Amino acid sequence: MEIQFSPDAPLYRDANLTVVFAAFVDGERVSCAISVEALEDHFGARAADREAWIRAFDAGRSRIEAVAREHLRISNGTPVLLKSGHFPPDRV
Repeated sequence: MEIQFSPDAPLYRDANLTVVFAAFVDGERVSCAISVEALEDHFGARAADREAWIRAFDAGRSRIEAVAREHLRISNGTPVLLKSGHFPPDRV
């Protein structure tokens, strides 16, 4: 399974309080998202606003994509929603 992430800027989705980003699994686009709670808990988002969440995503992008990659493999390439529990406290 080949997994790559789009270099495009992530987008904030207020309908479900997530920051969304794209992966390509074997060439097919797959939606990935991380909750704002996870960004606050593990990636230093201090203010509760769109810009702070996007900055936190950008700062933690490599770790977020690494965890998303693991879950894309586990789920056989289906969409992924990462929550705070996907990031163990010992890795903060």
